[in-house]
Amino acid sequence: MISSILLAAGQSKRMKGENKLTKKFRGVSLIKHSVKNILASTVDELIVVLGHQKEIIEQLIDKNEKIKLVFNKDFESGMASSIKTGVNHLSKNTEAFFICLGDMPLVNFNIYNQLIQSRNQKDILVPTYKGQQGNPVLFDKLMKTKIMNITGDTGAKKILELNKDKILKLEINDQSIIQGFNTQKDFSFL
Repeated sequence: MISSILLAAGQSKRMKGENKLTKKFRGVSLIKHSVKNILASTVDELIVVLGHQKEIIEQLIDKNEKIKLVFNKDFESGMASSIKTGVNHLSKNTEAFFICLGDMPLVNFNIYNQLIQSRNQKDILVPTYKGQQGNPVLFDKLMKTKIMNITGDTGAKKILELNKDKILKLEINDQSIIQGFNTQKDFSFL
């Protein structure tokens, strides 16, 4: 079973009071794009980690049997707490899991499937675009314990730094894996 943890708990601090996940991109909210792309892939389970404005984000997510909505009560402490909340809700049958960012609506289902197809080569698969590391990152279940030790707002970067020998970098010819929407300026290009 392949699972996906979608981080949707952040406070969008760089958006000057607006929640980026509710903003429209091609007429649809960012969070809806991210959910739709993951569900279109061969991922078996999607765990959406909610936090800031939980009720608003939850209403934007269509019901689906593959989706599990979970709440990170410590979302204000940073990304690590949301990742750990997601990991704690993985199914027992999970063999590998993605850590995905809700503000990357252009990552399509083909990218998820490419990473899944290469997963048995290393414990961590990192997509790259022209050598630059991107998202989503795919982790083997063996990495769960190490991920549960991260803290603060660093996400899984520390895990990648400490486990370079376990990483396969997979070149993806699609800049969407490095294109997040974090500021009002990012949305001005749409």
